Amino acid sequence: MRDRMNVYFPPEMLRQIADLADRKKLSRSAIVEAAVASFLSPDGADKREAAFARRLDRLSRQVQRLERDLGVTAETLALFVRFWLTITPPLPNDAQASAQAKGRERYEGFIETLGRRLQKGQSFLREIPQDVAGANDPDH
Repeated sequence: MRDRMNVYFPPEMLRQIADLADRKKLSRSAIVEAAVASFLSPDGADKREAAFARRLDRLSRQVQRLERDLGVTAETLALFVRFWLTITPPLPNDAQASAQAKGRERYEGFIETLGRRLQKGQSFLREIPQDVAGANDPDH
């Protein structure tokens, strides 16, 4: 059994209730009843707080993974640049044109390979733990 209650709402709030009822295909009474029940529920705030805490925890873990991946990427690039600069001798002037042409060719190959790997969803950062595990494997 239900009892009738007359309440008064500002016109804008009535429009919002009507719009929500239309979108959700519910009665206006059902919308208001759910809102009042949520307001009166003693654990409604606790549920919202728990949901926010779960979302924040998930976001924190994602940010930590991003920081880790960014650190690995920066360190990898720095080591490569140091290695390359250490072992690459300067070229004589007469060899620079052919070296630049070969460099462009190699760069295009690099970009094609990178594009294929990204399309397949392959990631260097995901391969590192596998490579490390393989290097530590005594049968390897």
